[in-house]
Amino acid sequence: MSDMIGSRATADRDPRLDVFRGLALVMIFINHAPRNWLENLTNRNFGFSDAAEGFVLMSGIAAGIAYSGYFRRADPLTGIARVLRRVWTIYQVHILITVVALAIAAAAALWFGAPDMMRKHGIWVLVKDPLGFLIGVPLLGHQLGYVNILPLYLVLLLLVPPVIWGALRWPLVVLGLSIAVWLAAGLLRVNFPNYPQQGGWFLNPLSWQLLFVIGLLTGIAHKAAERFVPVLPWLQWLTGGFLLLSLVWMQWPDFASFMRGGLKAAQDAGAPWVMTSFSKTYLSAPRLLHILALAYFLSSFAAVRRACHLGVTAPLALLGRQALPVFALGTVLAFAIQAVKTVTGQDVVLDTLMIAGGVLAQLGLAAAKQYWPKPRAVLP
Repeated sequence: MSDMIGSRATADRDPRLDVFRGLALVMIFINHAPRNWLENLTNRNFGFSDAAEGFVLMSGIAAGIAYSGYFRRADPLTGIARVLRRVWTIYQVHILITVVALAIAAAAALWFGAPDMMRKHGIWVLVKDPLGFLIGVPLLGHQLGYVNILPLYLVLLLLVPPVIWGALRWPLVVLGLSIAVWLAAGLLRVNFPNYPQQGGWFLNPLSWQLLFVIGLLTGIAHKAAERFVPVLPWLQWLTGGFLLLSLVWMQWPDFASFMRGGLKAAQDAGAPWVMTSFSKTYLSAPRLLHILALAYFLSSFAAVRRACHLGVTAPLALLGRQALPVFALGTVLAFAIQAVKTVTGQDVVLDTLMIAGGVLAQLGLAAAKQYWPKPRAVLP
């Protein structure tokens, strides 16, 4: 998390960004291996948003920090080239994850007599419409369940050059246009199309771009040692109150029922659907406001920054610094855990061991990427 608020930022890498991104990766991994008791501890139980929203927001912040310098130094071609190189890397990783997930499902069916995985997560389309599946997957028109955040991120990264160029000149105009696109997508139900199945992307880029753009604007300001949103006591109280409201909502069913009735009444009275629903696909207002309130509130206290410098947070920071390979490994391991659970059923001890082993494997990969000696180029 960067300085949407808080003490004056420096252009140095913010430890909060790595720590919270690492935490989001752990929670995504836990949630992608469903029906385990650790799911009850992830942030989706305590507010309207979940780790995916946090990951996209922080990815936007990281992109703003990483790429805005090229455009500020009037070297846009280098910046564009780096963005496109990253897009290509993410595409390759997405295809690799998809292929491995298919292999895990097939192995569970072939070797362990557990065909259930072949019926889940959109894998069944391979059997029903193999030619359409083989076209849809590389074109990103068909995405397996739990393997749909990287296509979103890939599309959002393509926004980086024009958004940074505009944000360095007219940041509020860029923000306004982004809000308009989000609102129009929600009101008109406009989405990227699926293929070969009907419908749209589970994570609609036209809606999620607003969260990413807000992250970009935050990262651009951080890179310039500025703050995008200042620390205001009344805003701290407001965001803290909203977080408390969402916590009570999620933990008190009677209160949630009462409040949902109020939202339905507002919708019946003409309030836009995207403002009153909890759609993840269209990133409806309650989810969007929750992750923004959480980011603002946490980043407004110096104690959070100090805590992220502590040694106890170092493993999370390591995961956050190597987000792409960690996410890829976590997704593959989550599919493997799901396959095991289709064979063994529910087992608290086994679930705990598999989740713990998966997190340790991700830490091992992150450490190898971070600290393994890089080969030196040998001159002829």
